[in-house]
Amino acid sequence: MASRSWNRVELIGNLTRDPELRYTPNGAAVATFGMATNRTYVTEGERKEEVDFHKLVAWNKLAELCNQLLKKGMRVFISGRLQTRSWEAQDGTQRQTTEIVVEDMIILTPKVNGVAAAAPEEIEAEPVKTEEKPEPKEEKEEPAEKAPQEEVKEDLPF
Repeated sequence: MASRSWNRVELIGNLTRDPELRYTPNGAAVATFGMATNRTYVTEGERKEEVDFHKLVAWNKLAELCNQLLKKGMRVFISGRLQTRSWEAQDGTQRQTTEIVVEDMIILTPKVNGVAAAAPEEIEAEPVKTEEKPEPKEEKEEPAEKAPQEEVKEDLPF
């Protein structure tokens, strides 16, 4: 009986560098870029933050899209699989790296004027347009007795 395996990585984080697009000798596009993910925790009453850095690789059409759309600082969702590869360096030493092969990518950075902002400081709040409403017409008849309304508490959990 064959056993099943599962190799899936899903990350939400910020890009640490612009994608770098290259082409293999066979003409396949490959984009490499980095992502940082943060984790906050409390230990001994002190709040601490930990950052992990991830190597990402996208291939073919997705590689070209990543190169066109992604910029350093953008927040993205990445889904893919872990891959470890080994090679011999020019100096003869054996090298190894583990990277995430991107299979799906969703940009989470909001768009400003139709273009995704690369960093949060590039996002400017657009003025909210308020629509003027006509004044309500006065009713000549007195409304029926109103039901008592519940008091709304300000400390709602959401």
